[in-house]
Amino acid sequence: MLENSVWKQYHKELSIREVVSKFYEVDPSMIIDDEQELYALLKRKLTKKELRLFVMDSAKVSDKEMMEFFEVNSEELSVMKDKLYKKMRQDKLRYPVRMKQFSESRYSEE
Repeated sequence: MLENSVWKQYHKELSIREVVSKFYEVDPSMIIDDEQELYALLKRKLTKKELRLFVMDSAKVSDKEMMEFFEVNSEELSVMKDKLYKKMRQDKLRYPVRMKQFSESRYSEE
């Protein structure tokens, strides 16, 4: 699935788990194991634009290239990024991505 995805257009070396774990500042082993499932989750929770912006930004694509692609100015791009990363920090996205961590820690104690 990821071979033909937006992810592979920009990331040849890094896995989606590595990038997401770096964003959430957790060990990659705490992120969902299945890369396809993780990508599908991000695809469900983010708009197409937000997903592409996340992929491009994590691939260190220049702001100039992103502004041309999204046809926005620097202010609008900054607002788009702020909105994206605010959304990614929300529990409704953060918890499902790190579900492995929460299922191992919180529920194993009960």
